Amino acid sequence: MPTGKFIVKSSSSGGIRFNLHATNGQIIATSDSFADMDSCLHTIEVIRVITVTAGLEDQTLKSYTPLELPKFEIYRDKAGEFRFRLKGESGKILLVGEGYKAKASCQKGIQSIRKNAPVASLEIDLL
Repeated sequence: MPTGKFIVKSSSSGGIRFNLHATNGQIIATSDSFADMDSCLHTIEVIRVITVTAGLEDQTLKSYTPLELPKFEIYRDKAGEFRFRLKGESGKILLVGEGYKAKASCQKGIQSIRKNAPVASLEIDLL
């Protein structure tokens, strides 16, 4: 059965970053840049574990209740698009998603992460 895939690559800033791809190859979310491979791989392992139980905080609602970490956050960016980010137990942002016109599409992105991250394969491509 096909699974999603974490693909680790060199970043333009000279560090290392990864993308989480769905089974269809589409990028679901992207990490920040890491100084070394160990930090990058550790973050992937943390994501594998926390995505299943992380809460979902919808910051687009007028009166939302802040949740404890780890959590996904849905918010609107400056362009008015819906986005999500995954914050770890320390509050650090581990993953960010692209902008979506509809909140439902943003929520589907989070569902895809919950489905794919725990079982995703790992590919390292540092060319």
